[in-house]
Amino acid sequence: MTGFLALEDGTVFRGESVGSEGFAAGEAVFTTGMSGYQEAVTDPSFAEQIVCFTAPMIGNYGVADARSESGRVHAKAVLMREARGPEWTEWLHERGIVALSGIDTRSLVLKIRDLGSMRAVAVAGGGSIEEAVEAARALPPMEGRALAAAVSTTEPFVFAEEGRARVAVVDYGVKSSVLRRLAAAGAAVTVHPHDVGADELAGYDGVLFSPGPGDPGPLQPEVATMRDLLGRTQVLGICLGHQVLALATGHETFKLPFGHRGANHPVLQRADQRVLVTSQNHGFAVRATDTEVATHVSLYDGTVEGLEFPELRARSLQFHPEAGPGPHDAWPLLEHWVDEVAANA
Repeated sequence: MTGFLALEDGTVFRGESVGSEGFAAGEAVFTTGMSGYQEAVTDPSFAEQIVCFTAPMIGNYGVADARSESGRVHAKAVLMREARGPEWTEWLHERGIVALSGIDTRSLVLKIRDLGSMRAVAVAGGGSIEEAVEAARALPPMEGRALAAAVSTTEPFVFAEEGRARVAVVDYGVKSSVLRRLAAAGAAVTVHPHDVGADELAGYDGVLFSPGPGDPGPLQPEVATMRDLLGRTQVLGICLGHQVLALATGHETFKLPFGHRGANHPVLQRADQRVLVTSQNHGFAVRATDTEVATHVSLYDGTVEGLEFPELRARSLQFHPEAGPGPHDAWPLLEHWVDEVAANA
């Protein structure tokens, strides 16, 4: 069965359907990770996005339940140069995901790098190119979209009952590997919805504001909650949580042209001038600042990759220290935070 990807500017990339028949609409983005394809498509931060993998072969080591970062696939569609299966392609088909193989991913990625992420429609099976292009143009842009509520838990739940520190996780789109790493580091973990109040969070030894999809700008209630909580308990923000902390402390966020997505992003740790190779997945960033509160800086574009406010007992990281998947350079950062929370409990 044939398929194609139609971009909002009218460009069409043809391929072969290896997933479910149908169509999917979203923002076309790319990720440079060489592995971790199952983790990527189940990452809630890919909500409302069509994911193009830059690695030339995807699916070659199969699938496993333990690799999923959430209970479902969040990517709207999957684009690959060469899909290998049958485990991977059958897994996508069973979950109703549009997936195309044989796409000229090199040309697509170069186009996105030159012109920025674009609205797009992926079609598997029959369909009109003209209608697909019109549908892509009718999609709302990612800028201005608040998506955390759509991927957050609706009720609190306990992930780990026992631990040396009681940690709350505010779920903006949390990954399973974040929760596993917190529990492995010795935290008792309770997950709360995105709209949990500051007074409830203040009763914990520490609070982690999780990664998640969409634009942080419209998350004004979440920013207000963060602002109200600061100074009352230990706070760590990751990815979207980092951006919410930035807004709560007077910094600016903005949409990147094509985002940071992959497992090979160099970040300067300013305290010791060490360069960390990090895993990242975000389309918005904190604007560069020369102030001392910026602890980590992207070596790609100078955007802020970490903040620290000792007087507010708060810090944040734009990259993913849980490394699910990715390099382990930043692994100790999450464990060190749990150590600090436990020491001050």
